[in-house]
Order: sequence, then structure tokens, then C-alpha cells
Amino acid sequence: MANTILVGAQWGDEGKGKIIDFLTREADLVVRTQGGNNAGHTIVHGAEKYVLSLIPSGVLHPRKMCLLGNGVVIDPISLVGEMDGLAARGISVSPENLLVSDRAHVVLPYHRVIDAALEKQKKGRIGTTKRGIGPAYGDKIARTGLRMIDLAKAATVAERVRAAVIGANRLLKQLDAAPLKPAEVVEAYCAAADRLRPHITDTVAYLHEAMRRNRRILFEGAQGTYLDIDHGTYPYVTSSSTTAGGACTGSGVPPNRIDVIYGVMKAYTTRVGGGPFPTEDNALSDSLHGMGREFGAVTGRARRCGWFDAVSTSGAVRINGIDRIAITNLDGLDLQPVVRICTHYDLDGERLDHVPADADDLARCRPVFVEMPGWKKSTEDVRRFADLPRNAQRYLKKLAAVCGAPIQLISVGPGRHQTFTA
Repeated sequence: MANTILVGAQWGDEGKGKIIDFLTREADLVVRTQGGNNAGHTIVHGAEKYVLSLIPSGVLHPRKMCLLGNGVVIDPISLVGEMDGLAARGISVSPENLLVSDRAHVVLPYHRVIDAALEKQKKGRIGTTKRGIGPAYGDKIARTGLRMIDLAKAATVAERVRAAVIGANRLLKQLDAAPLKPAEVVEAYCAAADRLRPHITDTVAYLHEAMRRNRRILFEGAQGTYLDIDHGTYPYVTSSSTTAGGACTGSGVPPNRIDVIYGVMKAYTTRVGGGPFPTEDNALSDSLHGMGREFGAVTGRARRCGWFDAVSTSGAVRINGIDRIAITNLDGLDLQPVVRICTHYDLDGERLDHVPADADDLARCRPVFVEMPGWKKSTEDVRRFADLPRNAQRYLKKLAAVCGAPIQLISVGPGRHQTFTA
């Protein structure tokens, strides 16, 4: 396996976790490069289900090194809780299998308060998870944030955390939010710092040494292309770079050391939170929710569902330089008598083959569909492309054609054994 970036090619929740888990078998290191504990990957191993928020999915495999890169924002309390949760289920997390970038920024309690307050004030709700991710990235850009290196320094961590909370309380007052008690935050964060200190290191140097030794690296994306701060449906986006370029800036690995880029797409489309969604279909949403599908791994929120949007996914192929596609949740369409693919948008009579920059324009876009017959047959037990129902094969071939990249992997269920090569 070459150095591989895996990104979501829709609005997140594409089933990246199961594809990462599948690819991890051939990797030596798994690196998370952006986002925070607002994201989640669900992994099913036999009868066991794991929901990971910060720790890379490689932790579920023995003898794999996991890294949280400099582009991630880390809530230390959440990370320690996730480590303890895994330990309670027999999965050890130590510096032998998890390293944390000393350059990664820290999410503090006031970031969550600010997040909730600002979301409440907005006229058009973005649908933030209120985990403080946006405000933490805001402090990073404003050059006022704390980094994991600050937690690593035992002699000064209490002073730095206390000063940050006192400064933030002035802003909380302006937002009519209750101030935080500095002593309580300092106590909690000093305890978390003590737990995490052995994990904190220069992960950029570690990765470059790993590449010198020809170790195989898998870069684990969170969220999806259209939640990217630059290329997404702004302002209904996350606060990090979710595209393939973000994997490089978020890890310190240069683009010329990347060999393969995978784009993960559902066989249909979903999104959570606010924002325009051209192919949204209430009947399809009801059908998928009725099957117990499409509820958020971290929040439990019901996802909005719609038909496959080839306008957005073909754009994601171009933006990310996607070489190979992984299609997930094909089995979610098993009951549909007809399946639909949006090939272009109609915006006030104009044909669009790309996603417009303005969210209001996107909200006015009407999807233009092609319809194909469904297969009305379970695909959950299929393990080869040739054994898929004929109409399912035709559907997948059409998706590859309209997206502009070959389909390499297909998933027909949550289990590790339910993913196979095309």
C-alpha cells in the first residue's frame, strides 16, 4: 500500500470509517489531519460497534501507530475519555499506538460556550455540534490559541490555562454567557495534560522518519468535501480543510509524497445541519430512517437524505484529485424500485455542471435527474461485483462514469467483511 489520503466526497457521513478500517490492514500508520471531536467514525467488528471521535480508526488494529496531526483541534478531556472508553473494552491506548502533535490546538470549555452562543444568534442555523471546534480554529487563526505543546510543559500549563480562561470570560460576558471558574478548568486540564503528556511529540518529524523507512501511511479524513471551509457550501461548513490538500497541511507531509487519493461516497447523498441540499427527498429520508439508518454517530441526529448528486461528487473528484472511489451503503437502496442520479442543476433556466459558490444560488438549484430501475434484492451478502444484481452493477457503472473516476471498493453493510473490491 502506498501513502494514501482518504476523503469524504459529499457532506460527510459517507461511511469513511469502514473504508479506513478496510484499508488499515495494509497501512503502518493512520493519521488524522483535521477537525475535532465533532466528527465520528463508526466501526463494526463482529458483534462489537465502536464510535471513535478523535482517535484514528487504526487503534482497533494491533501493531498500528495512530497520530493526531497538527491540523486537528483537540479537546483533552474528550480525548482522555475516549482513551478510557477503549481501555474499558480491552483496547489499550498508549504512546506505543497513539501520538499527538505538539502543534495541534486545544479546545477549551469556553470554546463550547461561545460556539453555542454564536449558533443561537445566527438567523440561519449552521447546525454546529457545539463542541467548540469553530471558536478553537478561530483562536488558531487569530494566533491566540493554546497548543498541545503548552499542555506538555508541566511547569507552566496551569498558568497558561488560567490566563486563557480569564481572558475568555470577558468575551463570555459580552455574549451574556455565564463565566467559567478558572480554578475548575485548570484542575481538569492539568489532570488531562498529565495523562496526555507522554503522547505529545513532534509528529511531523515522526512522519518524515517513517517515510524515510518506507512505512505506509493512511491519512484519515473527517467530514466531507462540501463541509470544507474553502470549497464547501459556505457558510454551512465546518472550520477546517476537509479536502486532500488539508491532509498535507494538517500533517506536514508534502503533496509529492502522496501516491493515492480515495474519495468515499454513499450510493445516495446525506447531510446534517442547515444549508442547501438540492437532491433532498423526504420519501427517501423516511425510507432510510425507517430502516434504522442515517443517524449521526456522534450526535444521534437524523440525517437529511437525498438521491445521488453527481454534480457535487464530480466536483469533489476534481478538487481532491480523487484516483479511486469507494461506494458505501449500496444496500441502503435495495428496497427502491427506481434509483435516481442528479446529472446537473437548473438555476433559473441555466444548466449548471458545478456547485455554485453562493449558498442562496445553490438553494434555488433544481436537480435534473436520470432514472434507472432498482434491483429490489438484498445485496448484504454479496462479496463480488459480478454477484451484484444486474441493475446494481449498471447503477455503479453509471456513478463511475458521471463522477469521472473508477470505483475501487464497494460496501454493502457495516461489517468489516461487507466491503470488497470492485
